[in-house]
Amino acid sequence: MDIIQKITQELQVKAWQVEAAVQLIDEGNTIPFISRYRKEATGSLNDEQLRNLDERLKYLRNLEDRKESVIGSIEEQGKLTEELKAAILSAESLVVVEDLYRPYKQKKRTRATIAKEKGLEPLANLILLQMLDKPLEEAAVEYIDQEKEVHTAQEAIDGAKDIIAEMISDEADYRIYIRNVTMNQGELVSKAKDEEAESVYEMYYDYAEKILKVAGHRTLAINRGEDEKFLTVKVEAPVDRILQYLEKKTIVRDNSYTVPVLREVVEDSYKRLIAPAIEREIRNDLTEKAEDGAIKVFGKNLNQLLMQPPITGRVVLGWDPAFRTGCKLAVVDETGKVLDTVVVYPTAPQFKVEQAKKTVKKLIEKYNVSLISVGNGTASRESEQVIVDMIKEMNKPVQYIIVNEAGASVYSASKLATEEFPEFDVGQRSAVSIARRLQDPLAELVKIDPKSIGVGQYQHDMNQKKLSEALTGVVEDCVNRVGVDLNTASASLLEYISGISKAVAKNIVTYREENGKFTDRKQLLKVAKLGPKAFLQCAGFLRIGDGKNPLDKTSVHPESYEACGKLLKKLGFTPEDLREGRLTGISLMVKDYAKVAEELEIGEITLRDIVKELEKPGRDPRDEMPKPILRTDVLEMEDLTPGMILKGTVRNVIDFGAFVDIGVHQDGLVHISQISDRYIKHPLEAVSVGDIVEVKVMSVDVNKKRIQLTMKL
Repeated sequence: MDIIQKITQELQVKAWQVEAAVQLIDEGNTIPFISRYRKEATGSLNDEQLRNLDERLKYLRNLEDRKESVIGSIEEQGKLTEELKAAILSAESLVVVEDLYRPYKQKKRTRATIAKEKGLEPLANLILLQMLDKPLEEAAVEYIDQEKEVHTAQEAIDGAKDIIAEMISDEADYRIYIRNVTMNQGELVSKAKDEEAESVYEMYYDYAEKILKVAGHRTLAINRGEDEKFLTVKVEAPVDRILQYLEKKTIVRDNSYTVPVLREVVEDSYKRLIAPAIEREIRNDLTEKAEDGAIKVFGKNLNQLLMQPPITGRVVLGWDPAFRTGCKLAVVDETGKVLDTVVVYPTAPQFKVEQAKKTVKKLIEKYNVSLISVGNGTASRESEQVIVDMIKEMNKPVQYIIVNEAGASVYSASKLATEEFPEFDVGQRSAVSIARRLQDPLAELVKIDPKSIGVGQYQHDMNQKKLSEALTGVVEDCVNRVGVDLNTASASLLEYISGISKAVAKNIVTYREENGKFTDRKQLLKVAKLGPKAFLQCAGFLRIGDGKNPLDKTSVHPESYEACGKLLKKLGFTPEDLREGRLTGISLMVKDYAKVAEELEIGEITLRDIVKELEKPGRDPRDEMPKPILRTDVLEMEDLTPGMILKGTVRNVIDFGAFVDIGVHQDGLVHISQISDRYIKHPLEAVSVGDIVEVKVMSVDVNKKRIQLTMKL
């Protein structure tokens, strides 16, 4: 198989782009580096295209390796024909390769292998010839052999039937046909184990749907219902049609002695050997597709969450709400440094509301706090009420925001948090995290395992390795897209930078602590274990705000500094003009990009990127994202009435809709049918995590804590 050609067709790009990307990947370049600094070579393939390409490349190479080992194994047995070799080489999936290999695979002892050991293969072949001129029982008498434990003619016939059943089951073409017909015409069926049992799976207590139409989120829900012992699940295939097909393939002569036996064998082969295997494959296939879909959605949500704009220049009070143990508070300054921590008890069972307000007001006055970041966990509503009452009593402009605290407790109990705040308890660390994830969501959220961030569905049910790889890729892309400040970034942020490992990230921080701030990107080469190759990958993504060379604060790669210097000179500027931000509008001064690029001996795409960067050095792509909604008043679920129009923030997007935070404790659901006036296949076509949207309340169920919203205003 021509892997390049195959990927070219799948990604719908040009062959030279794929060839270049494959070569760059094979040379050890990272996806963020290729995407940002090798656009000329790949024709500007983006992160997503490159990650898809990388994934398919691994799969197809693995497929080719498997084909080689299968061909080698069959050849060793002396059973390889040219037709079989051609069929294996042209197979486009591992499933087909395994189908073709099945008859030649070393088998565990099966009923058929035992029958062969008893010398019953000639009888099986005799039946398959279908030319018997006497009853089968008479023909089978010859195969009775007490030594081989074949005591009766019937035992001989049963053994021969087992051999034929396995031969039918091993036939690759039959399996391919049966798999396709089951996929296209079969149904996925689930039933309740106990119809009286109450559970979230009640809609699947008597459910059947064409396999082709089963949505991914339903597959995952059914799988979970089955794991939790609420459901029994099976694949219902068009059995009659399949048996008819197998009979037609197997029974080639109308021989009255063999036809009834072969009918029995066909049914046994299908029901005992083929059907269970095909059912497993189809269930696995449905699960894999559902997981891939869910991982994609999770990745898009995570990307949006990480790319939320930071709220800069504000002193923030982080508030980790709780009942019995009290609310943990932490004040952090504009740079995220912790100034103070305290515990207050305004909630049940202590209800020390006035005392709490007094403490918080003192903190606000002392540190000039202008923003309170409240976690959305238990006691969040009660805390919010206290905060709102307090804000009304103060003549100081203070706002608050409820932040999604998913993962804060995971972080606060982690080794990383212990290293960062050895003197704090988990509650205090959690409050710091809640404050900081407002100031710089990306820098704070990278400290948490992406799976714990709470913007997916069924994330604990899926292939964890695959999920981790995909989400790590998303975090990498986000961190590299934004870039990091080399002098302030934590090791946990640095380790996501292209070309930097966990160990090297720690070495950078150690170097900084021992030698003071970096003043030049080239100093990176003095960091232990960071050689020229790693420098090439990482340098462009690490920024130095006030270094010797003003280009170090931009995303221009050091390999382009010379060209950049020539460009500035050509346009009549100096590096000092860049430092002072005097290069606005230079894109209009470059009249002919192709000509200038040729003069500077760089690619035209690189030149355009450089000019864009010089105009707005170190620009933050997150600035274009919607800003979070800051509040000063509280809304209760009971205050909601159908028809009310509110502004809200999209918190999570799943296959069947989006959850929107409208300022009450419970996020409301906008069902996919209520998101847009146009037809959409998936909510992500219209909304993303972090979007600020206008919604209308459709219905409120206080008891079930359900709010139905619509975006069709």
